[in-house]
Amino acid sequence: MKNENNVTIHDIAKALNISGSTVSRALNDNARISEKTKKAVKDMAKQLGYQPNALASNLRTSCTNTIGVIIPRISRYFFSSAITGIEELAREKGYNVIICQSNDLEERESDCVQTLFASRVDGVISSVALKAENYDHYKTFTNRNIPLVFFDRVVDELETSKVVVDDFKGGFIAAEHLISKGCKRIAHISGPQHLNIYINRLQGFLKAMRKHHIVVNEELIIESPLTREDGLRCAKTLLESDNPPDAIFAGNDTTALSIILYAKEKGIKIPEEVAVVGFSNEPFSEYLSPSLTTVEQSGFDVGTKATELLLDIIQNKTGNKQETIVLPVNLIERESSGKK
Repeated sequence: MKNENNVTIHDIAKALNISGSTVSRALNDNARISEKTKKAVKDMAKQLGYQPNALASNLRTSCTNTIGVIIPRISRYFFSSAITGIEELAREKGYNVIICQSNDLEERESDCVQTLFASRVDGVISSVALKAENYDHYKTFTNRNIPLVFFDRVVDELETSKVVVDDFKGGFIAAEHLISKGCKRIAHISGPQHLNIYINRLQGFLKAMRKHHIVVNEELIIESPLTREDGLRCAKTLLESDNPPDAIFAGNDTTALSIILYAKEKGIKIPEEVAVVGFSNEPFSEYLSPSLTTVEQSGFDVGTKATELLLDIIQNKTGNKQETIVLPVNLIERESSGKK
């Protein structure tokens, strides 16, 4: 038998002694072909191991039924959850998904853009790299009217749609929660301030402090890449100062984890001496000792909504547009902020 990877409609036609055009119409459920012939053709196609040439078919229609996704780090729970949401809806709607990882590097992100463009994707969903400060590579898509939707870490300079969570409210409720526990000297470890999500978390934090007439000490606000390693550096800076904070709001759960580990190593009691709140609700946050109070954001919902938005643009051919969808957040109170 011919190698099944090379089976064509002409092989099916020869086996059934019918024309290639009849086989093609039968495989595409053409109404002109009888149900008996359709069944015979499909049965023979299965027997011979026929696989349709999707690429050739898609090139004829200028559509690949494939979307691209660029994420910073697949190891982060938020992004892996977002991918799950993206893939579930995309596959349900008949689309394949190509996933690229930037590792939070601008150069790698630019390579991802070129890879997806070369793959002729119908549209792209992206969350920008932490270390990217120039986004001209995304113009590869916008200049050619290829639909592009940003999520979580978004780019305001480009006219595209965006899906984010309410980061401002997240920062606000985190600070207000700590204030309600009697904390007065509250620190914030923020993410890079060229990214909107971290700007908004900081601004929400500051608004809560002003609302409750809590003095904001600039020395207690530290900008960080929010890695596990830098979280330890920030914890050391804050907790070993002459006048340490009585609470810390970390820009993500990874940094909050570093604070808890450092405090335990130094014999600093949590929450009695310092209360801690994170952001994201990573799976480990529930199982830490003490368990971590955090602001929950649903990566799955963000991914699903971004996909819904992208597919609407692709299918209705509306082109790139500026629409921002903001999803809610909520505070999950656990042991790390239980002081009164």
